[in-house]
Amino acid sequence: MTSLERALTVINLGIPDRVPVDLHNFCVAAEMLGESYESVFTHGEKIAESQILAWEEFRHDILLVEVGTTTTAEVVGCEVEYRDHDAPFVTKPVLSRLEDINKLEVPDPYRSGIQMREMLKAVRILKDKLGDKVFIMGRADQGPFDLATQIRGYGNFLMDLAERNKLDLIHKLLDFCRQVTTRYALALIAAGAHGTSIGESAAGPDVVSPTTYEEFAFPYEKKMIQELKKKGIIIANHICGNVDAIIDKMVATGAEIIEIDHKTDLKEAKKVCAGKTCILGPIDTERLRRGTPEEIEKLCKKAIEIASPGGGFILGPGCAMAGNTPLENIHSLVKSAKKYGVYK
Repeated sequence: MTSLERALTVINLGIPDRVPVDLHNFCVAAEMLGESYESVFTHGEKIAESQILAWEEFRHDILLVEVGTTTTAEVVGCEVEYRDHDAPFVTKPVLSRLEDINKLEVPDPYRSGIQMREMLKAVRILKDKLGDKVFIMGRADQGPFDLATQIRGYGNFLMDLAERNKLDLIHKLLDFCRQVTTRYALALIAAGAHGTSIGESAAGPDVVSPTTYEEFAFPYEKKMIQELKKKGIIIANHICGNVDAIIDKMVATGAEIIEIDHKTDLKEAKKVCAGKTCILGPIDTERLRRGTPEEIEKLCKKAIEIASPGGGFILGPGCAMAGNTPLENIHSLVKSAKKYGVYK
């Protein structure tokens, strides 16, 4: 099987020749290219070059193409700052008042935001060079809830939810964010991506209650995912931290892939997801950064033993790897899938 065939087989809940590998490695790729993160993340040619360089090094099956968590925030007007060896972050939200949501318009992905335009360019390049070999996951950045925290300001939005006195405006903001992310996802697919994904870490139980997730995040995730699925688009949903309390809801969104990290109970996740969706993860990124290749092999072997039976499992980091993650540890992850993840 090619990497593309392997990934598609697993996503469609079939049995491939072996467990496929995804690497959440945009920072690692930028480090390998040897240029500043800002230079890489604002030039489509360099984003693509860094991804190709990493693929030639590791030969993983899925390219998770992104430049951090600020692409959709930037396109709607948030101020973004770049760092030397870390992902960019939002320094100033765009909404000082919830009422100002009425002034925002869904932007054109092809005309707005440096990161978004360059990401679309990068996906087109990758599709041309590797599109018949590997699965290209063009990440549509943040899901509706996460994007709302960036547009409004993290603390401000959580306070809005706690006070509950402007629920109509909160829902209007969330639906606006859904539209922004959906439009970006469609543009990534049009550029040549085989699938897309969103991150909703601010909506997880490590930040808000499962009740808050169900009321404010779940409906917009589900609406977005179902709209894309009707168009035949594959989508993954990622929430950091322990998602034991909401993983059934994450599955209920209809996402073909649920990305989880090491804090989630993998055995329980497998039970919930079996026959319904594919699990991606859950190797601890901190152990990838600080551990040894032997330790990584043990973690991967255990994950494969738990999650691979019956298919529906993609081995990978539980979240984005730090740029200084040792290459030998990443090699250990990839080799572990080939060593322990073969289906007889």
